[in-house]
Amino acid sequence: MSRFAGIFNALLDIALPPRCHICHKPVQGEISLHICNECYNSLPVINSPLCTVCGMPFEGEGVDHTCSRCITSPPPYSAARAALRYEGSCKELIHAYKYLYKSHLRRPLALLTAEILHSFVSEQRPELLIPVPLHKSRLRSRGFNQSLLIAETLSRNWQIPLLRQGLIRTRRTTPQVELTRAERLTNLKGAFAVKDTESVTGKHIMLVDDVFTTGATLSACAEALLKAGCSRISAVTVAHAIN
Repeated sequence: MSRFAGIFNALLDIALPPRCHICHKPVQGEISLHICNECYNSLPVINSPLCTVCGMPFEGEGVDHTCSRCITSPPPYSAARAALRYEGSCKELIHAYKYLYKSHLRRPLALLTAEILHSFVSEQRPELLIPVPLHKSRLRSRGFNQSLLIAETLSRNWQIPLLRQGLIRTRRTTPQVELTRAERLTNLKGAFAVKDTESVTGKHIMLVDDVFTTGATLSACAEALLKAGCSRISAVTVAHAIN
């Protein structure tokens, strides 16, 4: 069956060649990302120098160091990293994924994250991945949890167990995108809870989300997990907004 499936897919690619998710031009050859070389090379990948705690990229040259924000207000997680800057083609892909309901874009976004952050995750050696949850009302309206779908691919790629419902939202909150930085930091206080404390006690948990903006969401999740007895929290996101 796999032989016939391969032949069918090859014929389908000839009749309807896959198109780049970014520029929408036909993509030639076996490219799992379905992103052409030109668009791939223009992706806003985050490189050093960056903050060793929150992962915020710095402008110019230099070495990695802790940013002033993490020095004055250390977050409850030990380290967070993002694959891409939340700008340009990355921002367009994530916007289409979340708000235009193009759930198929989880694949390129997750595979890019898996590739770019592989070394960081290998160094961190987390025992479980937990996605940032949506409130049930927002889950109904969107139809999917964007962080969970990304986490599923990361789990398979990195071979790290995924706890799909490790965290739950205890109350509905105002969307972070509608708030100022100060409001975001208080909006999510106490909004998360651990569903099963025995499954996370004493473990290093790695949170998964789509975009790091102020870090308020990751901090609120990390606080709930630490309260439940987790030994350490780290985090990965597809993108990091520069603010």
